[in-house]
Amino acid sequence: MSGHEDDSALIERFPGPPALARELLGRWREPHRRYHTVTHLRDVLDRLEELDVQRYAADPDAVRLAAWFHDAVYDPREAATNEEESAELAEDRLPPGERGAEVARLVRLTATHDAGPGDTNGAALCDADLGVLAGSPARYAAYAAEVRQEYGFVPDAAFRTGRADVLRRLLALPRLFHTPHGAARWEATARYNVAAELSLLTG
Repeated sequence: MSGHEDDSALIERFPGPPALARELLGRWREPHRRYHTVTHLRDVLDRLEELDVQRYAADPDAVRLAAWFHDAVYDPREAATNEEESAELAEDRLPPGERGAEVARLVRLTATHDAGPGDTNGAALCDADLGVLAGSPARYAAYAAEVRQEYGFVPDAAFRTGRADVLRRLLALPRLFHTPHGAARWEATARYNVAAELSLLTG
């Protein structure tokens, strides 16, 4: 499948103007990205469908839009501001109104992945984003390696310390997944994978 055909299929899944989808795909293809790429975007969209976002979420299209925007701004050297800048991009590009505000809120939520009770939109997006943690051992290893490549400018010792902190914060969450599907199908495997990576980093 050619890149053009691949783009066409993805653009058809965008609940908005095709020109905006193409702009966002350009961002997802920035050369410094290794994990936060179009493949990650496609995986998140696929996992939303696996979670049955159309039936589960209060506003499925807001969740899908938030998936497109959630890493639209991604610079590992400015990790603390990526989610906020991605949310501001959504506010700038989407028409004013409740849905645009909800998309921006959801994008900001991916900084913590801690959806509140009853937040079906937030639960769906956060679960789809974190679903990579529940991959097969080979897929999880590839994900961890891609994250390391994105932070290639960070010395090994500092990376291990920072990455271990991220993994500990994930393991400290009462639940990694908030949807029924995520809790039933992904939670145990994700915790195993994250704990195994943490052991490798700190052992």
